[in-house]
Order: sequence, then structure tokens, then C-alpha cells
Amino acid sequence: MSQLTDQIIEALKDKAIPEKLEFFPKFFKAGPGEYAEGDLFLGVKVPEQRKIAKQFFQDISMDELSELIQNPYHEVRLTGLIALVYRYEKSKSEGEQKELADFYLHHLDWVNNWDLVDTSCPRILGHFYWKKDKSLFYHLAGSHDLWRQRVAMISSLFWIKKGEFKDALAIAEMLKDHPHDLIHKAVGWMLREIGNEDMEEELKFLKKHYKSMPRTALRYAIEKFPEELRQDFLKGRI
Repeated sequence: MSQLTDQIIEALKDKAIPEKLEFFPKFFKAGPGEYAEGDLFLGVKVPEQRKIAKQFFQDISMDELSELIQNPYHEVRLTGLIALVYRYEKSKSEGEQKELADFYLHHLDWVNNWDLVDTSCPRILGHFYWKKDKSLFYHLAGSHDLWRQRVAMISSLFWIKKGEFKDALAIAEMLKDHPHDLIHKAVGWMLREIGNEDMEEELKFLKKHYKSMPRTALRYAIEKFPEELRQDFLKGRI
């Protein structure tokens, strides 16, 4: 590891909190048989990771970013991803953005928990592919990898915020019957975001699918509905 990489990891270790170190493996499901089995933690809160990433992102090399993102410790990976997002957002050209988006895709094996996905993919992949062909995301959604499927769904947040729903709705339809609740939550969340922009678009999707959707996805999708309408969906009265 480089001197800068060591410096970043030491800065994170200095911010470790013993209570968080005890809590995080339970919160992020790192126990035997759970979705993040074996993940390691330092016990550092996200605001501290953001400060450290902001301090170093302009000076760090791509090789050093790669070292951070492949680190066995969860907070080191997340700090590396946050630094990559900052680097992407400061990039001056589409060529540089493509390099960073490709770099992100090459490191997807280490974007392996919901917070790592949600913090990074909309702001990198969502932005870069906004006006481009979206076949990558259908490929990710059709994979058998939980985290790639979540990347496919959550990347669409950027497009939704721009008022473009077609691909988000198509990916939601692909993933709506997924067996894992982390995908149920992702689908429901993105449907709710679509409703925030255009309620009729969300309602059209829900009226077609709500009776067969997992309950968690439905609850997330209708969370902000007026109570009477929410109950109509929950009780199958639509």
C-alpha cells in the first residue's frame, strides 16, 4: 500500500468508536449466513468518512483508490467510493467521466453492501449513462448477483430526478418478484421517487402489479400516499 493509502486508513482508525464497531456487523448483516457474511468493520461513522474522503480525493491516484475500494474493511471501501464520487463530480470532461465510470464498473465486486451501492451508483453510473444506452443496467438486473441488481435499480434514481422514468419502471418490473428484501426495498423506494415526480406514473405501475408485489416493496412504494389510498392498496381495494 502507498503512504497516502496508509494515511487514509490511519485517519479512519483514529475516528473509530467502539460502540459502532460492535453495532455495525449486526446492522449490516455480516454474521454467518447473512448477506454480508464476513465483512470487517472499524466502527467509523459516515460523516467522518466523508470528511476524510473530501480531504484526500484530489491527491489520490487511481491505483490508491483501487486499494481502498478493495480493502477488507467496510469503511475503507466506502471512503474510497465516496472519494471516487467526489472525483467524478469534479471531472472536467466526458472522457474523464467515462474513465471513472469504467473504473467503478471494474470494481463492482467490492461494492457489496446496500450503503456502498446507494452512496455511489446514482452519482456515477446514473449520471454518466443518463443520456446513453441503458442496456448495461438491464444486464445487471438480469444477473444473479444481489448487489449488481441493486446497482441496476438504484442507479435509476438519477434519471428519475431528471423526470425520466421509462428505464426505472422497466427495471422495477424485472426485479419486482425478486426473492430478497433488499431488492424489494430498492424497487419500492424507486417507485416512491417516481411518484414524487409524477404520481400518475407510479399509480399506473402499481395498479398493474401491486397485488403480486412483495409486501415490503409495496409498503415502500406507497409510504407517502394519503392514508385512505395507502389502505386501499394494502387491503386490495384498488
